[in-house]
Amino acid sequence: MTVETSEDSRFDNIRPYRDDEVPAAIERIMSNEDVVKQIINFQFKKLSFLSWLLKPMIRYVLRKKYGNIKTVAELQNYVAKFMESMIKNNTDGVVFEGFEKLKPDVGYLFISNHRDIALDPALVDFGLHKNNLPTVRIAIGDNLLRRPVATDLMKLNQSFIVNRSSKGRELLKALAELSDYIRLSLKENHSIWIAQREGRAKDGNDETDPAILKMFYMSGKKLKIPFNEYVKELNIVPVSISYEFDPGDAGKAHELYEKSRTGEYQKSEFEDIDSIVNGITGYKGRIHVKVGEVITDDFETPDELAAHIDRFIHQNYHLFPSNLVAAGDDSLVSVEDKEKFACRLKGIPQPEQEFVTRYYAAPVNNSRKYN
Repeated sequence: MTVETSEDSRFDNIRPYRDDEVPAAIERIMSNEDVVKQIINFQFKKLSFLSWLLKPMIRYVLRKKYGNIKTVAELQNYVAKFMESMIKNNTDGVVFEGFEKLKPDVGYLFISNHRDIALDPALVDFGLHKNNLPTVRIAIGDNLLRRPVATDLMKLNQSFIVNRSSKGRELLKALAELSDYIRLSLKENHSIWIAQREGRAKDGNDETDPAILKMFYMSGKKLKIPFNEYVKELNIVPVSISYEFDPGDAGKAHELYEKSRTGEYQKSEFEDIDSIVNGITGYKGRIHVKVGEVITDDFETPDELAAHIDRFIHQNYHLFPSNLVAAGDDSLVSVEDKEKFACRLKGIPQPEQEFVTRYYAAPVNNSRKYN
C-alpha cells in the first residue's frame, strides 16, 4: 500500500522546492537578467549608465555570497539574518506574543490577517525561528508568479502555490489538490501559513473569507469527516499582525480612490513586486505579532469558524497611536504621535487622505464591536 505524502509527484506543480532542487534554482536566479537589473536600480541607481560594468561584478558577488547554499535550511538562515537587519533598520521594534506556547513537533495551520504580501508570513516565520520552532510553508497566489524567477524565489522560501487564475472545473480540481496538500503537510508536522482572505485588507478591515475554510474542508469531506471534527485535526492557530505604519498605505488608498471614482482599478505589470519591495524597505514603526491558542471548539459551519477567527484578530490587533488618531480616539496620544500621523498624510494627495485615515481607523472600530 502506497503512503500518501505532501512530497507526492502530483503536488510537484505547487509544492516548495526540496533540498536537491535548491542549487539549480539559486543558479537560475543569479543568472537572471531582471534580477541583476533590479539590484542595479535599487543599489546603484546613479551608476545605472555603467550597467555593462556592474552586471558581471554583481553576478560575481551573488555567487560568492549565495553560490554555496545547498539546502532550504541554509537559505532560511540567510533569510533570518536579513529579517534581523530589516527589523533593526526599518522598524522601531517587533513584539512577538504567544509563540512560546507552540510545540516543535506539531504542524499548525496559521490563519493570519493580511496587510503586507511578503512581511506577514516572514514575521510569523521569524517569530517561530526566534523560539527555535520550525518555519512554515507559505501559501502564495499564482498572480504573484508571472515570471519564472519569481516562482524560483518563492518556492525556495518554502512557498506553495494557490491557483487563482483557473476557472470552472479546473479551479475546483486545483482547490481539491490544495486542500489535500495542506492536510498532508500538517499530518507530516509541516506548519502552514495562509492569509484569512485572498488579497490584502486594503481598507483596514481584517475579515476571514469562509470560502478559504471551505477549501480546507474539501479534503476532510472527501474522507467523510464531519466539519467540526476536521477543524480540530487542522490545528488552526489565528494570528493578528499589527503595523504602526504601513509602507503600502498610500498605494492601497490610491487603488480604493480610483475604484470609487471610476469603478475599477487596473494594476501595472510589476505593481505587486513593487509592493513587496516597498513593504520590506519602507518604514513601519512598531510591529506586534500575536498567535493564539489552537482552535478546539466545535464549529458546525465555515461562517461560525470565520467569525471566531475574526474575533481573535480584532481583539488582539495592537492599537498604535496611528490607529487611535485616525479613529478620533486620541485623548491619550502624545502631541509627537499626532504630528507623526499628520506628516504621514501630508505626502498623500488630498482626495486619497480619507482612505488612509479609514484604513488606520478600521482596527479601532473593529475592536469596539466586542466591548
